[in-house]
Amino acid sequence: MIFFRVTNNINIKTTDGSLVKYFKFKAPASLPNETVYVSSYDDFSDLNGVFERIDKSKYFTKVLNEENIRANKEFPVELGISTKFEFDIYKNRRVEEFLDLSPVDLYRQVKYLNKDNIKIAIIGGMSSGIGKTIASCTALRILHQKLSEIFKSVKIDLYISASNNSYFSRDKDIYKTQDYLNEILPLGINTKQLCEYDYFIDNSVDFTKLLDLNYVDAWLYKFGIDYKKISDDEKYNYLETKHFNIDNNLKNKISEAKRKGKLLLFHPYSANINKSIPQTIAIDLLKELLLKLEDYTIVTTLQIDPKIKADNLLDLSKESRSINDFIYIISSMDKIITTNTSAFHISDAFMIPTITFFVEDNFETLSKYYKYNKSIYLKDKSKSLSKFIYENEALTIYKLEAWKSLKVSKIIKLLEKI
Repeated sequence: MIFFRVTNNINIKTTDGSLVKYFKFKAPASLPNETVYVSSYDDFSDLNGVFERIDKSKYFTKVLNEENIRANKEFPVELGISTKFEFDIYKNRRVEEFLDLSPVDLYRQVKYLNKDNIKIAIIGGMSSGIGKTIASCTALRILHQKLSEIFKSVKIDLYISASNNSYFSRDKDIYKTQDYLNEILPLGINTKQLCEYDYFIDNSVDFTKLLDLNYVDAWLYKFGIDYKKISDDEKYNYLETKHFNIDNNLKNKISEAKRKGKLLLFHPYSANINKSIPQTIAIDLLKELLLKLEDYTIVTTLQIDPKIKADNLLDLSKESRSINDFIYIISSMDKIITTNTSAFHISDAFMIPTITFFVEDNFETLSKYYKYNKSIYLKDKSKSLSKFIYENEALTIYKLEAWKSLKVSKIIKLLEKI
């Protein structure tokens, strides 16, 4: 976390229209103080970028002494592994070297508070990206469960990046699927607000990038929970969808398709081109699936090839406009074929048989707790003939060889076994 003040009053508008209000610093800097702010390092950096674009001579931040602020008796207790003095750590750009990753015990950290009802502030979200966030929230749900065994009431408020986060609304919608969370709020937060909590957890540092563990286990380790003592059966993804407001047109299209038979989602592309099935191969796979899976309607939320027309093809690319739409579509499927995208993380929450194509050699770690997933690993066989450091497409051979080895007959057999 970063502790700072601002030089002038300003409001930062988030993508959902809400405002984060910053007020010019008022001395002294003692706690609680409405003009001393707390944020994650990333959000703090974004805020500085916003100030520069507006008027860097008028609007800027001043980092405050963290040790003095934390020493105040009203400051809440930190849970999990501490990431103290984050500003200094990032300034030296050697996070792994300066951060103490030694395990801590959550139960010892909370045992001395004689209260029935507690409030926890989490500063920063659970990783980035849809799939990784959903998977990481499993650890957050387990944290809430374990604390609920100790206290009668556990309220968790999650503060996520908002200063220059174009995905703020989407991220907020993802966290709304976690019904154990009390509120999802934008960063930053002032120290008067922070001091109203009993505990806080600093999620400024993404522990999934520091530890060679599954996403769930990495965050449990961060929270001070021994992940080895948590049953694999507890490490499932969870998404509450009762609050979704889904367009009737989308509902009707899926209902009509279900009346014809089973539904299979084919999701060949990722935001990361290296994880995506090459387009020519994706088109061939789609054609074969349409031909060989006569008892299924093949559903896609991506435009694979507009020239392909079939009675058993349902293109929902225009209807899948939000994360809630996409989750609803996945929840309606009977089976799924996907690359390593959010689809395979979401499908776990609904226990949908899924085949996932991985190009990452740590695929077994990524899919470790997904009982309804079967992984197909495609080892990169490309070879560069370039004598320079940078990659030259024209001098890269065998780039598609791994994908060309995919056989629809093998995929169908694997689907039947799940």
